[in-house]
Amino acid sequence: MRTVYATCSVEYSGRLDAHLEMANRLLMVKADGSVLVHSDGGSYKPLNWMSPPATMKVREPDIEEAEAGVTEVWEVAHKKTSDLLVIRLFEIIADVAHDLGEEPGLVKDGVEAHLQALLAEQVDRLGGGSLVRREYPTPIGPVDLMIRDGEGTYVAVEVKRRGEIDGVEQLTRYLELLGRDPLLQPLRGIFAAQIIKPQARVLAEDRGIECVILDYDEMRGIDHPEDRLF
Repeated sequence: MRTVYATCSVEYSGRLDAHLEMANRLLMVKADGSVLVHSDGGSYKPLNWMSPPATMKVREPDIEEAEAGVTEVWEVAHKKTSDLLVIRLFEIIADVAHDLGEEPGLVKDGVEAHLQALLAEQVDRLGGGSLVRREYPTPIGPVDLMIRDGEGTYVAVEVKRRGEIDGVEQLTRYLELLGRDPLLQPLRGIFAAQIIKPQARVLAEDRGIECVILDYDEMRGIDHPEDRLF
């Protein structure tokens, strides 16, 4: 991974056009070809990015760019679309590259992992459909489940024990990345947890994400005689 602290401006063109004025930012270039632009805020979410497969070309500034103070230009092009991320560097504050080695992957706690496994077998709890894959990959990590409902819509499902705002932000990030794939359209999200905090539910519903409460014991088939009337 290469991390560059730099004064830069950013232009993104493609399905969406976006512009970031000159400011100090963190640029991350990963081995998989992804490039991310971070500010000193916004939690883990980058201001802009290019997902793999992509190629990055570094060029000298043209006359107009050089007159404006640009010293180097990164052009990151997606291999399958016309999307282009252009980063103009005015000053490099620090530039560090390090091989992080093989990633062993995230190990979830037993309950959350078991919830995911059970839900993969019980997709009817999410309105029906069929399982496409568990741990469906995205450039920033896998979304827990990808299913396809009865109408052919792809549904990205994030499973938590406790549903909090961070979980909604995580699923939102996954949906933004998955939404760039034309083969996964239409696409929607479900946030599934044993408990969902009110603030997380409001945020999820505001973003068009459905919330589903999971009963872990019921999903495991555990019967509680004390809860029965007869």
